[in-house]
Amino acid sequence: MALMIGASGLLNDTSLAIASVYFRYYLYQALNMAGFGNDYLNWLGIWKQNLEMGLTTWAEMDDVNRSRSDYHAWGSSPNIELYRIVLGIDDYAPGFSKVKIEPHLGALTNASGTMPHPKGDIKAAYVLANGKWNIDINLPASITGKFVWKDKTFPLKTGKKNYS
Repeated sequence: MALMIGASGLLNDTSLAIASVYFRYYLYQALNMAGFGNDYLNWLGIWKQNLEMGLTTWAEMDDVNRSRSDYHAWGSSPNIELYRIVLGIDDYAPGFSKVKIEPHLGALTNASGTMPHPKGDIKAAYVLANGKWNIDINLPASITGKFVWKDKTFPLKTGKKNYS
């Protein structure tokens, strides 16, 4: 029933317990799998607040105004989710032997990044210019996979590929 009301309704339903900063990793993974990945950048309020406060590590708790330090890697999910959800780079087979790239750019018109991989870097770049997307993907040697864009799937091979 919750997914029928959409991500916004689920995230704003005051009858539900608020997910901890740590648990939002799992919540956002579920929302992405349910088709709401393009909204990911809108869910980063606590992390934006951390930056505005000048924090140098991510808070583990929503209440960052406490007198004791409660900072932990568990609150750092945007560090990976910007790659996994926004740029769309994710493992697709055991040992990251294949990759699936399915970006959720939301309102972004320009995004790029490089994810380290044991075989070399995985690179993805997305640029919207004059109403047309230019997409560059570069996979390291012996890594293959698939690219999903606007409900279409394209095979990915080792090396650089351009989509426009």
